[in-house]
Amino acid sequence: MRDVHPFLVLSPRTFNTKTSLVIGLPMTTAEYNADNPFAIAVGQARGRKAGLPSYVLCHQPKSFDWRLRGATPHPMKRLSDALFTQVCERLNQIIQVG
Repeated sequence: MRDVHPFLVLSPRTFNTKTSLVIGLPMTTAEYNADNPFAIAVGQARGRKAGLPSYVLCHQPKSFDWRLRGATPHPMKRLSDALFTQVCERLNQIIQVG
C-alpha cells in the first residue's frame, strides 16, 4: 500500500511491541459513511483531506504487522475517552465480547 491508511489501534502497546501486530479499526473520510450505523464520526481529517469528516469503521476490525508496513502514529494521536468508549461499544454490538 502506497497511500496513508488511517487506523484506530485498539490493542495495547505491550501486545503491539511484543508481536509487531496491531489490532484495530480502519478510518475513512468517505461521505457515504455519514449514514452508516457502524461508522463513528471522530472529527475532521487532516492532510490532503483536511476538513472532511473522519469516520472509524467499527464493522471492519483488522490486524496487520506495523513494523513490516512501516506504520507511524496518526497525527490525531488518540481519541477522547468518550469517543473511544463509543467506538468500543459499537464494535461490541457486533462481536459481543463480555
